[in-house]
Amino acid sequence: MKSKALAVLIPALFVATSVFAQSSTDKSDKSSNKSVVPSAEDRAHNREAVSDSAITTKVKSALAADVGLKTVTGIEVDTDAGGIVTLKGKVDSADVKKRAEAVAKKVNGVKSVKNQIQVGKG
Repeated sequence: MKSKALAVLIPALFVATSVFAQSSTDKSDKSSNKSVVPSAEDRAHNREAVSDSAITTKVKSALAADVGLKTVTGIEVDTDAGGIVTLKGKVDSADVKKRAEAVAKKVNGVKSVKNQIQVGKG
């Protein structure tokens, strides 16, 4: 008799638990369906705050990934306040110089790039 009661009681508990869980999910879904449009001030506060050293690291990583490690060793990266990146050093061609500038400009947090890279063998 006890085993029959357990055989009925255990599946009933599973069904009741799943029904309760489903009704809780439905209530939370309805409350999250309201669309809230953040204000311009909220968006400004949520933007990624990028420090100078973080920008420098991101630019160096982007150069290593795009231009190649050989040229990265010849390019120094410095970031001033406000996201102004300065590229210095020596590369083998004007194309590499232009490409390094283009890569640096694409990095998040970079406002402008001062390209002081010199072209020449050395």
